[in-house]
Amino acid sequence: MTNNNSPNNKNFVNKKLIQFKKNLENQKLLKIIQKFFKKIANFNSHRTSKILPKITSKNSNKTANDLKNKKTSEEKNSFFSTLIFAIICAGIIRSFLFEPFHIPSGSMKPNLLIGDYVFVKKYAYGFSRYSLPFSFNFFSGRIFSKTPKRGDVVVFRYPANPNINYIKRLIGLPNDRIQVRFGKLYINEKLVEKNFVDEFGEVQDGQIFNADRFIETLPEGKKFMTLDTTNTAQDNTGIFEVPEGHYFVMGDNRDNSQDSRFIDQVGYIPEENLVGKATIIFFSNKQSFWKFWLWPSSIRFERIFKNIND
Repeated sequence: MTNNNSPNNKNFVNKKLIQFKKNLENQKLLKIIQKFFKKIANFNSHRTSKILPKITSKNSNKTANDLKNKKTSEEKNSFFSTLIFAIICAGIIRSFLFEPFHIPSGSMKPNLLIGDYVFVKKYAYGFSRYSLPFSFNFFSGRIFSKTPKRGDVVVFRYPANPNINYIKRLIGLPNDRIQVRFGKLYINEKLVEKNFVDEFGEVQDGQIFNADRFIETLPEGKKFMTLDTTNTAQDNTGIFEVPEGHYFVMGDNRDNSQDSRFIDQVGYIPEENLVGKATIIFFSNKQSFWKFWLWPSSIRFERIFKNIND
């Protein structure tokens, strides 16, 4: 039989009693702590209700105004940051990728009409100072230079006034010999094939324009339309010897174009003056762009997205 009064049993009972006392003390301590924090909470709520209203009424307006001013400041900073970023992106696209141009004259009829809006590929021939906004003179000549192809429709800066952009077809490369005889084009003493197509007619600003339309074929095989209206001094010229680093350009509307044949006015185009290659018509309108109420009847929808250098 087991003895209930053994030392092991007594030790077990004593341990349990000690543990019970500790638990009881912990519970009492926990209750005391809870009461203490409850009193502090009541005291703070009572103190806040008496003291803070005056401070809060004064500071809440100040805090609200601070938050409003901070929000307004952040909105302004965000707006200006977005604006600056947009300007930088537009400058990069305009300088190095594509730039829009408006066709103001009929010198490139029938291929480009007054009121056409075209994109010019800025990187087609490399970059010069005229590729940059405001033509900042950071460098001379061209970088990443590429040679244009005969027959390209190019935008360039008018040599006599580089603030003006011209658009013409490139006919003569450096060291070429160009001449017009009786309205026919010769390149390096070889006749450029010219065949009659039909009559071209157009009404522009209430005036009727008529001309004979031809198709010309350059030595490399490129074909394009030209117009011929009458005999002019530019239908019979001397021989133009294109200097190194220069190009010879002509308008497709041969009798209504101020181009390299006018040697004292336009003359040879320096390589540096090339802006880019005209690529596509993205908008075309017979009337002023700003007369949007006339767009339904004035927009030439059939010309939009037409490739120029095909």
